[in-house]
Amino acid sequence: MKLRIKGNSIRYRLTKTEVANFAIHKYLEEKVEFGANELIYALESKDNVNEVATSFVNNKITITIPQNLANEWTSIELVGLQNEYLNEVHKKIFILVEKDFVCLDNTFEDQSDNYPHPQGEEHKC
Repeated sequence: MKLRIKGNSIRYRLTKTEVANFAIHKYLEEKVEFGANELIYALESKDNVNEVATSFVNNKITITIPQNLANEWTSIELVGLQNEYLNEVHKKIFILVEKDFVCLDNTFEDQSDNYPHPQGEEHKC
């Protein structure tokens, strides 16, 4: 799972295997280790939420997706889920969770588990 943060926006990109695992387990987690500290980022689905939301507690970013949306996203060709979430201090955070496509330009990253790019060779990542 890739994490991208820019300003008040956060995006996760998931490979085919990660999407399949998320469909089964309803939870994914990755971490970045900074010596004695770590940043954890997680994706979870729950029945008791109404929108795509996010939180940051104890060095952990969690994006939560309503279970019905998670089921739909993992089972069809829907690329992503997004929301402008209004957090507890009334600040908007743009959230995007999407399937990771193969980049069509030169990259050194292993993309063997990414989704085929729908726009063909004329599109660059």
